[in-house]
Parts: sequence; structure tokens; C-alpha cells
Amino acid sequence: MTAEDGAKSEAAATPPLVELDAVSKYYGHIKALTDVSLQVHPGEITCVLGDNGAGKSTLIKIVSGLHRHDAGGFRVQGEETSLSSPREALDRGIATVYQDLAVVSLMPVWRNFFLGSELTTGRGPLRRLDVPRMRATTHSELLRMGIDLRDVDQPIGTLSGGERQSVAIARAIHFGAKVLVLDEPTAALGVKQSGVVLKYVAAARDAGLGVVLITHNPHHAYLVGDRFVLLKRGTMAGSHHRDELELEELVRQMAGGSELEQLSHELQR
Repeated sequence: MTAEDGAKSEAAATPPLVELDAVSKYYGHIKALTDVSLQVHPGEITCVLGDNGAGKSTLIKIVSGLHRHDAGGFRVQGEETSLSSPREALDRGIATVYQDLAVVSLMPVWRNFFLGSELTTGRGPLRRLDVPRMRATTHSELLRMGIDLRDVDQPIGTLSGGERQSVAIARAIHFGAKVLVLDEPTAALGVKQSGVVLKYVAAARDAGLGVVLITHNPHHAYLVGDRFVLLKRGTMAGSHHRDELELEELVRQMAGGSELEQLSHELQR
């Protein structure tokens, strides 16, 4: 057996960081998700694709601990679980970076990096923020991800959209995330800034994290993805490993496949 075969065998024996097995979610009589399954492995990017209303937001809420699932299995490192809050998800190593990025635009980059987890020095009434250490840590952690900011004292609102996403990714890694869930990180960005974000998404993967990339853009997904889960109206429309399909087929399935072909015939004169 080759070293590569041994590595694959070992990976197969190790439980996924996160696994959803036929998970369903209902809001009253509305079925938001029905029998959705996916796996997140360390050092891999699992892309979840779908149009608006496909169920991507509901899936994010379940994985991030905002909502409990109603049926199916939800396992974290092989242990059956039902997360009750985002804090519990963070404690289990699952960090979610939302599209709107919960940052305070007028605060410096370093304040946003440590927002809610500030470092302090001194005791009792002499206790105060350890500003020098937070500045130095922010700069070094960003540099480790390949982000060389001119000044971590500049307001985070002055950064480009891609740079702000990159800061959020670096922050999640610094605070011990094992699984990184990214909600449409390139949706509001141009081509160049999207490339910047995808570069740091790949860096998170290379650092050994399991990444869930939520997107409606199959081209961005195929650039970095290892696994692809397609959602349509709350159900799975497909689940593929990268070796199993080409970009053209992913685009075709994302665009509706046979439905799109039927529509093209109807639109022809």
C-alpha cells in the first residue's frame, strides 16, 4: 500500500469535523430543509450552492447553533449533538462569518479583531486593556495569513470588502476555529476582491480547517471546492466530490439543468 493510499485510509477512518445526515428543519407547516446531508473534513472545502430560497440560510443557522434541527443526525467530530446557541458552536470549534460582517466600522482593525474577547493586563481597579499586545497580535496573525496591513489602528471601515472578509477569517483561525462557515463571502465583491477572499479561504483550508463555503457562484466554488452540495427548494439536488464533475456540469446543475433546457426551447421562436 502506498503512502497516499495509507493517508486516504486514515482519513476515511477519522470522523468528519461536522456531519449532517438527512437533516430536516420545519417552521410550522413550512419545510425549510428536507433530508440534507453533508460532511466537512479537515483540510477540505465543502461548497453549498443554491439560489435564493434554496435553504442555504437555514443550513447555516443549524450549523452555527442559531436553530436546532428537527430531524436527522447532526454530529460534531463523531458525537451526536444539537447546538443550542452560537456560543456553544464556538466552544465546539465552529465559527461562522456572515455576509454582513458584524464589525464596528469606526473602530480600529485591532479592536474589531478582539471584539468581545479583549486582552487585559493588571488586576482589580488597575485592570485595563492590553492595547500593545492586541495590536501586535492582530498584526502578526494577519501577516501569518498573508495580510500585510499598513496600520492596524486604521478604522476597519476604510478597508475594502475583501480585506474585511480576510480579517474575519484570520480572527476565526486565531480564536481556535476548527470549522469555518462562510456565508456568501464574495457576493457583494468585484472580480479582484473576490479573488482576494478566495485566496484566504484556501489559506484556511491549508491551515487544516474544515471550511463550509456558502455561495450561489459555481465558478468561485469550483476554484477552491473539494466537495459540492447543491440545494434546491430545501432539498438536495446533488452531492459530488471534485473528481466526479467538471465545472461545466456544476454550472449546468446549478442553472437548473433540464429545466433550463426546457425553458430555452419555450423561448425559441
